[in-house]
Amino acid sequence: MNDQMIIGDGAATGGAEAIKDVTSASFRVDVIAESARQPVLVDFWAPWCGPCKQLAPVLEKVVQSTQGKVRLVKMNIDEHPQIAGQLGIKSIPAVIAFQRGQPVDGFMGALPEGQIKNFIERLVGPLTGAADDLIAEAEAALAAGEHEAAAETFAAALQEDEANTKALGGLVRVLVALGDLEQARAALAQTPKGSENDPAITAAKAAIEIAEQSGNLGETAELEAKVQANPADNQARFDLALALNAQGKREAATDQLIAIIKRDRNWNDDGARKQLVQFFEAWGHMDEETISARRKLSAALFS
Repeated sequence: MNDQMIIGDGAATGGAEAIKDVTSASFRVDVIAESARQPVLVDFWAPWCGPCKQLAPVLEKVVQSTQGKVRLVKMNIDEHPQIAGQLGIKSIPAVIAFQRGQPVDGFMGALPEGQIKNFIERLVGPLTGAADDLIAEAEAALAAGEHEAAAETFAAALQEDEANTKALGGLVRVLVALGDLEQARAALAQTPKGSENDPAITAAKAAIEIAEQSGNLGETAELEAKVQANPADNQARFDLALALNAQGKREAATDQLIAIIKRDRNWNDDGARKQLVQFFEAWGHMDEETISARRKLSAALFS
């Protein structure tokens, strides 16, 4: 790929210093090293992707409006699929933010301008708006294990904005945490048409899937004993990760999957990394454990 900037199907206009193409060879310099100085957004796209063409001009407009506070690079996954695959990018468009050499946040799909601004504000400035404030409060309650309070606050956010996918996805995740999968599925069914691929909704779907997957694993003691007896038993370690996650022990679950990746990356068709990526979707891209786990995954993949 050449070094010309691509903006959808049109020509580049202004702010060229903030937006450029990146290749697998230049990724470490243009993303890893550059993100030590300022946040770098990586836009994973392909020429055949219609939503990518919809996202590109809006994303670039918002980036240019930050007057250099963030940088945008664009990676064509047809020509350079390796980085996207290693980071668990399963659909495009996908945008991952890097800071200090590590992936810290991201979204998928052709989001509207307002949501893109909110995403960038998470990196360089505060969020605003009543619904956003309520969602932030609900997320904090959920992280603290205050599930009833989180459910009430997510519901209040939905009253402010009934089409708010972050509030709806958060409510689904609370219901999963409460063990009420039936109500979680019913809430998910209320997803506004056209928002099925919204990051908050995919996170809610993933939370339900993981809960169903881990439902029959039971207590962790037996699995821990198997792993201790045979550290190379990747299936027992994998099941232990699922069980630990079901108990809310996200860091411990991450460590078990990272151990598999380090020991045998190809085990079960790269199953440990794929499961960790599903955890990311379920936990949400802003979750502290997601950020921490992405760093561990990045270190395992790129070190």
